Amino acid sequence: MTAPTINGTRYPQPVEDLLPAARKLTADLGAVPSRNKLMTEFRIGAPKATELRALLLPTPAKPVAPRLDYAEPIDPNPLPAPVVPEPTPPVIADPTPEPEITPADPPAEASMVGHPDTPTLPTLAAPDRPAVVWPVVLLALPAFVAIWSGWVGLGGLTGFGVVHPLPGIWDSFSINSAITLPIGVETYGAYALYVWLSGRMPERARRFAKWSAIASLLVGALGQVAYHLLEAAGVASAPWWITTAVACLPVAVLGMGAALAHLVRSHD
Repeated sequence: MTAPTINGTRYPQPVEDLLPAARKLTADLGAVPSRNKLMTEFRIGAPKATELRALLLPTPAKPVAPRLDYAEPIDPNPLPAPVVPEPTPPVIADPTPEPEITPADPPAEASMVGHPDTPTLPTLAAPDRPAVVWPVVLLALPAFVAIWSGWVGLGGLTGFGVVHPLPGIWDSFSINSAITLPIGVETYGAYALYVWLSGRMPERARRFAKWSAIASLLVGALGQVAYHLLEAAGVASAPWWITTAVACLPVAVLGMGAALAHLVRSHD
Protein backbone atom coordinates (compact mmCIF):
# COMPACT_ATOMS: atom_id res chain seq x y z
CA MET A 1 0.00 0.00 0.00
CA THR A 2 1.39 3.43 -1.02
CA ALA A 3 2.27 5.74 1.92
CA PRO A 4 0.52 9.10 2.05
CA THR A 5 2.46 12.12 0.68
CA ILE A 6 2.98 15.40 2.45
CA ASN A 7 -0.50 16.67 1.52
CA GLY A 8 -2.24 13.53 2.78
CA THR A 9 -2.91 12.03 -0.62
CA ARG A 10 -1.61 8.74 -1.98
CA TYR A 11 -1.19 9.93 -5.56
CA PRO A 12 1.95 11.50 -6.93
CA GLN A 13 1.90 15.26 -6.73
CA PRO A 14 3.33 17.71 -9.28
CA VAL A 15 6.65 19.38 -8.75
CA GLU A 16 5.03 22.78 -8.21
CA ASP A 17 3.14 21.43 -5.19
CA LEU A 18 6.29 19.86 -3.71
CA LEU A 19 8.43 22.98 -4.20
CA PRO A 20 7.38 24.79 -0.93
CA ALA A 21 8.13 21.72 1.17
CA ALA A 22 11.44 21.20 -0.64
CA ARG A 23 12.44 24.83 0.03
CA LYS A 24 11.65 24.34 3.71
CA LEU A 25 13.79 21.21 3.74
CA THR A 26 16.62 23.14 2.10
CA ALA A 27 16.36 25.82 4.78
CA ASP A 28 16.45 23.20 7.52
CA LEU A 29 19.47 21.45 6.05
CA GLY A 30 21.30 24.66 5.16
CA ALA A 31 22.09 23.31 1.70
CA VAL A 32 20.32 21.98 -1.36
CA PRO A 33 19.38 18.32 -0.62
CA SER A 34 20.61 15.62 -2.94
CA ARG A 35 18.45 13.80 -5.44
CA ASN A 36 18.31 10.66 -3.23
CA LYS A 37 17.31 12.76 -0.24
CA LEU A 38 14.41 14.25 -2.20
CA MET A 39 13.31 10.82 -3.45
CA THR A 40 13.30 9.42 0.09
CA GLU A 41 11.67 12.44 1.71
CA PHE A 42 8.83 12.99 -0.77
CA ARG A 43 8.41 9.45 -2.16
CA ILE A 44 9.02 10.51 -5.71
CA GLY A 45 10.95 9.05 -8.59
CA ALA A 46 14.32 10.00 -9.90
CA PRO A 47 13.13 12.20 -12.82
CA LYS A 48 10.87 14.25 -10.60
CA ALA A 49 13.55 14.52 -7.88
CA THR A 50 16.02 15.75 -10.49
CA GLU A 51 13.57 18.38 -11.72
CA LEU A 52 12.75 19.45 -8.17
CA ARG A 53 16.41 19.78 -7.25
CA ALA A 54 17.06 21.90 -10.32
CA LEU A 55 14.39 24.35 -9.12
CA LEU A 56 16.06 24.52 -5.69
CA LEU A 57 19.48 25.40 -7.10
CA PRO A 58 20.20 29.14 -7.14
CA THR A 59 19.71 30.76 -10.54
CA PRO A 60 22.94 32.38 -11.81
CA ALA A 61 22.68 36.12 -12.11
CA LYS A 62 22.49 37.44 -15.66
CA PRO A 63 25.45 39.63 -16.66
CA VAL A 64 24.59 43.29 -16.52
CA ALA A 65 25.93 45.35 -19.40
CA PRO A 66 28.17 48.20 -18.21
CA ARG A 67 26.58 51.56 -18.21
CA LEU A 68 28.22 54.03 -20.54
CA ASP A 69 27.96 57.73 -19.85
CA TYR A 70 27.63 59.69 -23.03
CA ALA A 71 27.87 63.40 -23.51
CA GLU A 72 24.58 65.25 -24.13
CA PRO A 73 22.91 65.15 -26.55
CA ILE A 74 23.17 61.47 -27.46
CA ASP A 75 23.85 61.01 -31.14
CA PRO A 76 22.92 57.93 -33.11
CA ASN A 77 26.56 56.85 -32.77
CA PRO A 78 27.52 58.18 -29.33
CA LEU A 79 31.16 58.68 -28.54
CA PRO A 80 32.59 58.28 -25.04
CA ALA A 81 33.15 61.45 -23.11
CA PRO A 82 36.67 62.83 -23.52
CA VAL A 83 38.96 62.08 -20.63
CA VAL A 84 40.47 65.21 -19.18
CA PRO A 85 43.82 64.52 -17.50
CA GLU A 86 44.15 65.70 -13.97
CA PRO A 87 46.57 68.61 -13.55
CA THR A 88 49.93 67.57 -12.16
CA PRO A 89 51.32 69.80 -9.43
CA PRO A 90 54.67 71.36 -10.37
CA VAL A 91 57.77 69.80 -8.87
CA ILE A 92 59.70 72.29 -6.77
CA ALA A 93 63.42 71.57 -6.70
CA ASP A 94 64.99 71.38 -3.28
CA PRO A 95 67.41 74.35 -2.93
CA THR A 96 69.72 72.18 -0.77
CA PRO A 97 70.27 68.93 -2.66
CA GLU A 98 71.15 65.92 -0.62
CA PRO A 99 74.82 64.93 -0.82
CA GLU A 100 75.63 61.92 -2.94
CA ILE A 101 76.26 58.85 -0.89
CA THR A 102 79.08 56.87 -2.42
CA PRO A 103 79.59 53.34 -1.24
CA ALA A 104 82.59 52.91 0.95
CA ASP A 105 85.54 51.11 -0.50
CA PRO A 106 85.66 47.48 0.53
CA PRO A 107 88.28 46.75 3.14
CA ALA A 108 91.53 45.44 1.77
CA GLU A 109 92.08 41.78 2.30
CA ALA A 110 94.37 40.98 5.13
CA SER A 111 97.61 39.38 4.24
CA MET A 112 98.87 36.12 5.68
CA VAL A 113 100.84 37.94 8.38
CA GLY A 114 97.69 39.63 9.71
CA HIS A 115 98.35 43.27 8.65
CA PRO A 116 95.18 44.75 7.05
CA ASP A 117 97.18 47.40 5.14
CA THR A 118 99.43 44.88 3.43
CA PRO A 119 98.00 43.62 0.10
CA THR A 120 97.80 39.93 -0.43
CA LEU A 121 100.64 38.72 -2.59
CA PRO A 122 99.67 36.67 -5.65
CA THR A 123 100.31 33.00 -5.49
CA LEU A 124 103.42 32.22 -7.48
CA ALA A 125 103.88 29.00 -9.30
CA ALA A 126 106.51 26.68 -7.95
CA PRO A 127 109.80 27.37 -9.76
CA ASP A 128 111.08 24.71 -12.06
CA ARG A 129 114.04 22.69 -10.97
CA PRO A 130 117.22 24.48 -12.08
CA ALA A 131 119.49 22.75 -14.53
CA VAL A 132 122.64 21.16 -13.20
CA VAL A 133 125.90 23.04 -13.75
CA TRP A 134 128.49 20.39 -13.03
CA PRO A 135 128.93 19.55 -16.76
CA VAL A 136 129.99 23.17 -17.32
CA VAL A 137 132.59 22.88 -14.56
CA LEU A 138 133.88 19.67 -16.11
CA LEU A 139 134.16 21.39 -19.51
CA ALA A 140 135.84 24.45 -18.00
CA LEU A 141 138.69 22.57 -16.31
CA PRO A 142 140.61 21.56 -19.46
CA ALA A 143 139.82 24.93 -21.06
CA PHE A 144 141.23 26.67 -17.98
CA VAL A 145 144.47 24.71 -18.19
CA ALA A 146 144.93 25.46 -21.91
CA ILE A 147 143.99 29.14 -21.65
CA TRP A 148 146.12 29.70 -18.54
CA SER A 149 149.21 28.14 -20.05
CA GLY A 150 148.70 30.00 -23.35
CA TRP A 151 148.35 33.43 -21.77
CA VAL A 152 151.25 32.88 -19.37
CA GLY A 153 153.43 31.68 -22.25
CA LEU A 154 152.47 34.67 -24.43
CA GLY A 155 153.16 36.98 -21.50
CA GLY A 156 156.66 35.52 -21.24
CA LEU A 157 157.25 36.24 -24.95
CA THR A 158 156.03 39.85 -24.60
CA GLY A 159 158.07 40.91 -21.53
CA PHE A 160 155.85 39.70 -18.68
CA GLY A 161 157.66 37.69 -16.01
CA VAL A 162 158.52 37.34 -12.33
CA VAL A 163 158.35 40.62 -10.44
CA HIS A 164 158.62 41.68 -6.79
CA PRO A 165 155.47 43.77 -6.13
CA LEU A 166 156.46 44.73 -2.54
CA PRO A 167 160.10 45.85 -2.60
CA GLY A 168 161.37 47.05 0.77
CA ILE A 169 158.31 45.57 2.45
CA TRP A 170 158.43 41.92 1.49
CA ASP A 171 161.45 41.36 -0.69
CA SER A 172 161.05 37.64 -0.86
CA PHE A 173 157.49 37.92 -2.24
CA SER A 174 157.43 37.52 -6.02
CA ILE A 175 154.73 36.92 -8.62
CA ASN A 176 154.69 36.21 -12.32
CA SER A 177 152.91 39.17 -13.92
CA ALA A 178 151.87 37.02 -16.88
CA ILE A 179 149.01 35.59 -14.79
CA THR A 180 147.27 38.95 -15.00
CA LEU A 181 146.44 38.23 -18.64
CA PRO A 182 144.23 35.11 -18.21
CA ILE A 183 142.70 36.43 -14.99
CA GLY A 184 141.80 39.80 -16.49
CA VAL A 185 140.71 38.94 -20.03
CA GLU A 186 138.91 35.64 -19.46
CA THR A 187 137.27 36.63 -16.16
CA TYR A 188 135.91 39.81 -17.68
CA GLY A 189 134.63 37.89 -20.72
CA ALA A 190 132.74 35.41 -18.50
CA TYR A 191 131.23 38.19 -16.33
CA ALA A 192 130.15 40.30 -19.33
CA LEU A 193 128.59 37.21 -20.88
CA TYR A 194 126.58 36.67 -17.67
CA VAL A 195 125.34 40.30 -17.61
CA TRP A 196 124.30 40.08 -21.25
CA LEU A 197 122.37 36.82 -21.01
CA SER A 198 120.88 37.15 -17.51
CA GLY A 199 118.08 39.50 -18.61
CA ARG A 200 117.98 41.16 -15.17
CA MET A 201 120.21 44.15 -15.89
CA PRO A 202 119.45 47.59 -17.41
CA GLU A 203 119.31 47.70 -21.19
CA ARG A 204 122.42 49.89 -21.54
CA ALA A 205 124.42 47.54 -19.35
CA ARG A 206 123.28 44.50 -21.34
CA ARG A 207 124.14 46.17 -24.65
CA PHE A 208 127.63 47.16 -23.44
CA ALA A 209 128.18 43.70 -21.93
CA LYS A 210 127.17 42.03 -25.20
CA TRP A 211 129.75 43.77 -27.39
CA SER A 212 132.51 43.80 -24.78
CA ALA A 213 132.00 40.07 -24.07
CA ILE A 214 132.27 39.27 -27.78
CA ALA A 215 135.41 41.45 -28.04
CA SER A 216 136.95 39.83 -24.95
CA LEU A 217 136.37 36.31 -26.26
CA LEU A 218 137.83 37.27 -29.65
CA VAL A 219 140.93 38.80 -28.01
CA GLY A 220 141.33 35.67 -25.91
CA ALA A 221 141.12 33.48 -29.01
CA LEU A 222 143.65 35.66 -30.87
CA GLY A 223 146.01 35.54 -27.89
CA GLN A 224 145.94 31.74 -27.93
CA VAL A 225 146.54 31.67 -31.69
CA ALA A 226 149.46 34.10 -31.41
CA TYR A 227 151.14 32.12 -28.63
CA HIS A 228 150.91 28.78 -30.45
CA LEU A 229 152.15 30.29 -33.75
CA LEU A 230 155.14 31.93 -32.02
CA GLU A 231 155.89 28.77 -30.03
CA ALA A 232 155.68 26.58 -33.15
CA ALA A 233 158.00 28.96 -35.03
CA GLY A 234 160.55 28.89 -32.18
CA VAL A 235 160.36 32.66 -31.64
CA ALA A 236 161.94 33.69 -28.34
CA SER A 237 160.54 37.24 -28.39
CA ALA A 238 157.22 38.39 -29.86
CA PRO A 239 157.10 41.18 -32.48
CA TRP A 240 156.60 44.70 -31.25
CA TRP A 241 152.99 45.02 -32.40
CA ILE A 242 152.00 41.84 -30.52
CA THR A 243 153.88 43.06 -27.45
CA THR A 244 152.09 46.42 -27.67
CA ALA A 245 148.64 44.82 -27.92
CA VAL A 246 149.27 42.40 -25.03
CA ALA A 247 150.70 45.19 -22.83
CA CYS A 248 147.48 47.22 -23.28
CA LEU A 249 145.17 44.37 -22.27
CA PRO A 250 145.28 44.93 -18.44
CA VAL A 251 144.43 48.60 -18.88
CA ALA A 252 141.59 47.84 -21.35
CA VAL A 253 140.16 45.17 -19.04
CA LEU A 254 140.25 47.59 -16.09
CA GLY A 255 138.38 50.28 -18.05
CA MET A 256 135.72 47.91 -19.41
CA GLY A 257 135.19 46.31 -15.99
CA ALA A 258 134.70 49.68 -14.28
CA ALA A 259 132.31 50.89 -17.00
CA LEU A 260 130.22 47.71 -16.82
CA ALA A 261 130.03 47.91 -13.02
CA HIS A 262 128.65 51.47 -13.24
CA LEU A 263 126.12 50.52 -15.94
CA VAL A 264 124.88 47.55 -13.93
CA ARG A 265 124.02 49.87 -11.00
CA SER A 266 122.45 52.58 -13.16
CA HIS A 267 118.89 53.01 -14.43
CA ASP A 268 117.73 53.44 -17.98
